[in-house]
Amino acid sequence: MNGVSAERRLAELGLELPPPPAPGGEYVAAKKVGRLLFLSGQGPMRNGVPTVVGQVGRDVSLEQGVEAARQATLNALAAIRAATGSLDNVEEIVQLRGFVNSAPGFDRQPQVMNGASKLLVSVFGEAGRHVRCALGTSSLPHNIPVELEMIVSLRQEFGAQASPAEDS
Repeated sequence: MNGVSAERRLAELGLELPPPPAPGGEYVAAKKVGRLLFLSGQGPMRNGVPTVVGQVGRDVSLEQGVEAARQATLNALAAIRAATGSLDNVEEIVQLRGFVNSAPGFDRQPQVMNGASKLLVSVFGEAGRHVRCALGTSSLPHNIPVELEMIVSLRQEFGAQASPAEDS
């Protein structure tokens, strides 16, 4: 990240990470395999409650969908911090996969997921640029409008250490 701390950049952006959401089923929030950290799906939740519900393009505006993607990203960053101790242990964001609960005919899933992608670049700089897909779906758990999952690469020095995330 060109020597800029992701943790410091987050603070400079005036953003605080929420407590990491607990998994909603029989899975772990993050799993470390070598230097890769795989994150389970995250939605726009605060204190266990969706910040917005419904289908984008029907109940949820494009702007609300973008904000939901940003909130889901903050939850993903909280899961990364919980698994690694610090966002500064991230070398780069590798992949972002976004699912958008879409009304029939809604085709702006990439614009919704830009809320997540732009936030990742704001926090990690060029290391936040990633490959991505933005998929439309007819429903998501709890009727949330957005769910995302990520794969991140960890710094060499962190990757050699034990992680609080489940190791394989």
